[in-house]
Amino acid sequence: MTAWIIRILPNLRRRDVNSDLADPDRLHKRMMMLIPDGLGEQARARAGVLFRVEDTRQGVQLLAQSQVKPDLERLPDGYGEIAVRELDGLLRRLASGQPVHYRIAANPSKRLSRSAGKDEGKVVALHGPAAEEWWAARSAANGLAVTTVTSRSLMDIRARHVVRHAVVQFDGHGTVSDPHALRAAVLNGIGRGKTYGCGLLSLAPAAAW
Repeated sequence: MTAWIIRILPNLRRRDVNSDLADPDRLHKRMMMLIPDGLGEQARARAGVLFRVEDTRQGVQLLAQSQVKPDLERLPDGYGEIAVRELDGLLRRLASGQPVHYRIAANPSKRLSRSAGKDEGKVVALHGPAAEEWWAARSAANGLAVTTVTSRSLMDIRARHVVRHAVVQFDGHGTVSDPHALRAAVLNGIGRGKTYGCGLLSLAPAAAW
């Protein structure tokens, strides 16, 4: 399946850019502008739209992914510097035993069991070693055997003054254990909070890093 990755270096002198970056709901709507209207309910999932905000040496970066060819003209003129490339080559070349570098900003969490009493069913965020254990288990279930991991907590995602998702960024190296499952994870994302910028898994051949 075809997918596109879009890198945006947003123009931080623009008021609309700063408003988007400060409001998860606005940012979600902005990223959805990259795809056509008319996809009906669950448009984000149908189009495979995933994204995250990163701090890089060049400044703030928006990284978005879509299984529908993006229409960059739907973004406001001057919104930022934009580059697009297809992911087909990377996805086709994934093979068992291949070493890769990965990055994901995820919402590590678990639903409390009956032993939690009145809190049964409540979803709680995980941090530190518990978050890394969550990532090791999730990555293994999605075709990636993690060999190294560095985690750091990012700013909580708040929408309408309510904490929606605690975010942890995981970086490291791993080995492809199931290419088919890993392709699906790249295309569909991992974990909760995809609407608000979690779950986008980025891979690169280890030799390229």
